[in-house]
Amino acid sequence: MAAAVAGFRAAHGTEPAGVWAAPGRVNLIGEHTDTSGGLAMPFALPHTTLAAASARPDGVLRLHSANAPGGAVELLLDTLSPAAGSGWAAYPAGVAWAMREAGLPVGGADVHFTSTVPTGAGLSSSAALEVATASALNDLYGLGLTAERVARLAQRAENGFVGVPCGIMDQMASACCTTGHALYLDTRDLTHRAVPFDVAAHGLRLLVVDTRVRHELGDGAYANRHAACELGARRLGVPALRDVAYGELGAALEKLADDPVVRRRVRHVVTENRRVEEVIALLEAGDARAIGPVLTAGHASLRDDFEVSCAELDLVAETANAAGALGARMTGGGFGGSAIALVPDAAADAVAAAVTEAFAAAGFRAPRIFPAAPAAGARRLPTD
Repeated sequence: MAAAVAGFRAAHGTEPAGVWAAPGRVNLIGEHTDTSGGLAMPFALPHTTLAAASARPDGVLRLHSANAPGGAVELLLDTLSPAAGSGWAAYPAGVAWAMREAGLPVGGADVHFTSTVPTGAGLSSSAALEVATASALNDLYGLGLTAERVARLAQRAENGFVGVPCGIMDQMASACCTTGHALYLDTRDLTHRAVPFDVAAHGLRLLVVDTRVRHELGDGAYANRHAACELGARRLGVPALRDVAYGELGAALEKLADDPVVRRRVRHVVTENRRVEEVIALLEAGDARAIGPVLTAGHASLRDDFEVSCAELDLVAETANAAGALGARMTGGGFGGSAIALVPDAAADAVAAAVTEAFAAAGFRAPRIFPAAPAAGARRLPTD
């Protein structure tokens, strides 16, 4: 936190009113279901975006980041519009825009950001930036927003201002997760509950493998898949794919036999919702080791049915499982980013070494591998 305060002082010339933290996330299971009203199970990373901030009375939003080149970005709140937003500053600017669009009395602010969430790694660096901003503005202007409302406004910023048609899962994870737990999230009504996920207590480790292949969700591929899911729901006569029961999947796929792409997208969403339910049941039964095959099945579905994997992500999953992992899959939006591997403690080093060696043999850039345990969601940091 000291670095965030010092950075604010250097960028803005005064002391911040406070420092707010919002984490990145790993999604354990339930990928690409949230735009269809489905189920997900993320947990927060210890990696966070910090926002040191103070209110200002002139309607100016002055944004500075230790992680971005260049100086501060100054924007007038009264002239904020989606067409004006680009680059990293669009995310916090979009939060202020979404709050004002919702009629909330948000004024100007000086903000300095610093982050340990890897960007482009599929670990929700954008949601962490949005939620940190929303949390700061919520407190600075006494808005009294719940964590769920903060998440909705952050999602609105990304959808309406940045232009990425993401679901709500990333923002809910950043805003609502708790230490030592995964978040069982119904993205339709935002009901959620904390589910114990203490991997160390089960003699396990969850490795995150950042492939260092950077992805852009705003390039159209994500939107195309979202559109295919909506088309599938319309053709099946349901409000969203969430409403297709797993037991009815065979009949649903028969109705879509003439459109193999939509058929694959539908199959992924319906089976992925089922996998979330399976993982919940196993964790609540205390059998964390048994979720491994479910994770691997999720990767196969993301690779073959939703088609958002890539050679590097596939190599992580295949190599980790061959080297002793209980299960592995890509996590996040796809087309690069990160994968996760659930491994017994005794096999963790061997799995990490095998993945690193496989990347070298394939001529890929060396991955970044680190263990992750469920951490706290968004919060204001104590100043003393």
